[in-house]
Amino acid sequence: MEIAAHLTGPTYGSTIKRTLERHPDRIAFSDARGQQTYAEVLDLIGRYQAVLSAAGLERGDGVAALGANRYEVWVLGAAVQSLGLYITWLHPMGSLADQAFQIGDSQVKALVVDESTYGERGRELQQVAEDAGLQMWTMSPADFVTDLETAAAAVGPQPMRLAAEHSDLSIINYTGGTTGRPKGAYRRQFNLGPSTADILADFELPETPRYLLIPPMSHVAGTNVLPTLIKGGTVHLMSGFDPAAVLETIEREKINFTLFVPTMVYALLDHPDLDTCDTSSLEYILYGASPMSESRLREGIERIGPVFGQLYGQTECYPVSVLSKEDHQDPALLLSCGKPVESVDVRILDPLGEEVPLGESGELCVRGRGAMSGYWRRDDLTAETIVDGWLHTGDIARMDEQGYLFIVDRKKDMIISGGFNVYPREVEDALATHPAVSQSAVFGIPDEKWGEQVTAAVILKSGASASEEELITVVKDLKGAVQAPKQVLIVDSLPQTAVGKVNKRALRDQLTGD
Repeated sequence: MEIAAHLTGPTYGSTIKRTLERHPDRIAFSDARGQQTYAEVLDLIGRYQAVLSAAGLERGDGVAALGANRYEVWVLGAAVQSLGLYITWLHPMGSLADQAFQIGDSQVKALVVDESTYGERGRELQQVAEDAGLQMWTMSPADFVTDLETAAAAVGPQPMRLAAEHSDLSIINYTGGTTGRPKGAYRRQFNLGPSTADILADFELPETPRYLLIPPMSHVAGTNVLPTLIKGGTVHLMSGFDPAAVLETIEREKINFTLFVPTMVYALLDHPDLDTCDTSSLEYILYGASPMSESRLREGIERIGPVFGQLYGQTECYPVSVLSKEDHQDPALLLSCGKPVESVDVRILDPLGEEVPLGESGELCVRGRGAMSGYWRRDDLTAETIVDGWLHTGDIARMDEQGYLFIVDRKKDMIISGGFNVYPREVEDALATHPAVSQSAVFGIPDEKWGEQVTAAVILKSGASASEEELITVVKDLKGAVQAPKQVLIVDSLPQTAVGKVNKRALRDQLTGD
């Protein structure tokens, strides 16, 4: 597809280049290994590009990568996309079978693996790459393939090249695969700028961010890297979530901005160090990926401060909406995911594609310049998802008179029990009102009598106790008998996907033996 040149503006790569040139001496990234200035990051992008080009990769080719939270992972993405290549990030917690499928389905020509975290998996993927005839590198020296660090040192200083066109394929983001075969949402160069602009416009980033990045950089947490650098800030990288280490880092580095999934917030609230660590530097805590319990959110605001902002988005369109820090001061809005960001338009539609009356629930549909172009090599799914110019999110939502969105639940997560629709989030919110409950996951399992049986898996707070009957009664009293679980399982942990969402399919499979 062609876009008139005068309507385009900077490519994604040119934005990165200008950003890194603006503050050459500032610290761009910091982790346990050390610090890298903006100038050093720009230099490494140029070197990576030279290595990729020397290996025969040309504009339009693809690179698959498996990486942890190290600055070289971000550099690789910048180098690839600026050359007019496209990147696809392998899920950090994905199975070998899923990763091999993604490598084949995305039709890439090369593979890069972060051997420091994924050495064993890298060896397994080496055979996949060899069978597919792919060029493969590790990021640092390893004993099974050549590495980018050595190759980048050998080529010497290289200028960063800007070879991409706005219509070039830029990234394929695969869904987690928890609902079946993974599918890739692809974007072109021109899709990338609006998301960055929306984050800068609508997220309440500090004036000079000191951003603590903990969830996988290859997913939503990574979208805040470029906005942080545009504002002249520093990205502090951590791999893996350890509540004590997170709190210590916030205090030591005077972190003022971070992103958590709700399970991380719950763990911090339940950790004894929270009351002794200095978290006063925090100005903005974004949370998202899945809904947060209202009672635990209130606890977070009370104990950490009025610094919470909620983001909502999907692999297919990100971001969609944000709930501001000020909005969090209104108790009536704590279950809202906010208002649409600047470049996104929304509608709430019924199954026939008609807009529902204000305040009623329907499927949330969106359109915006940052949305995916479609599903890679899946025209059938693209046609089902993008209808009449609107991307159907699969989320059930309602909008109030002020324009605030409320996600009722995932369309696919809805439980039909005894002919009634039960939305798991409402049951989880009811369970969270019990003082012993730390976290819960509600899902349906097949039942001869009810069609689906409402089932809950619950983690209790340390030292707390509650019986199954007690928890069922809490929901029954608040929501009625239809929504009350027929079974409550007390568990120590909940299975999670690569991006920290509770894997309800895995829970369902454990109970049904599938």
